[in-house]
Amino acid sequence: MQKKLLFLCLVLCVAAFTACECKQVVKEEPPPPPPAPAPVVEEKIVLNGIRFDFDKSVIKPEFVPVLDEAVAALQKHPGKKVAIQGYTDSIGSEAYNEKLGMRRSESVKDYLVEKSIAADTLTTESFGETMPVADNNTKEGRAMNRRVEFKVAE
Repeated sequence: MQKKLLFLCLVLCVAAFTACECKQVVKEEPPPPPPAPAPVVEEKIVLNGIRFDFDKSVIKPEFVPVLDEAVAALQKHPGKKVAIQGYTDSIGSEAYNEKLGMRRSESVKDYLVEKSIAADTLTTESFGETMPVADNNTKEGRAMNRRVEFKVAE
């Protein structure tokens, strides 16, 4: 009798359990945090078309059209702050190249100011020989390193 009662109890429990409409409790995960704001990216304009002769900071006439394009772009965005960065190849002392890079950036600034770009929106910097874009062991590489770049900020 005890076995029958136990069996009956077991059957009722199983039947009750399967007939039960228990709702499964779902734990909701909190929403993911919002993505971090995109970093402010400064635009860099490399004046690939302008090259300086060895040990010179004079803008040659054939490179004026490149600078005129830069003038047109800057006139469309008045008030933008622009850092003019001068670079050199690795020939010469580091101190000398620092000064040469500054002379190059200053000559470009002077040109832009002559073309009505506000002087107070322009700063000049020199990186000398510290950031080559090409191999300084070749004539072509050194020529590529004698350059000016613009870094445009908001």
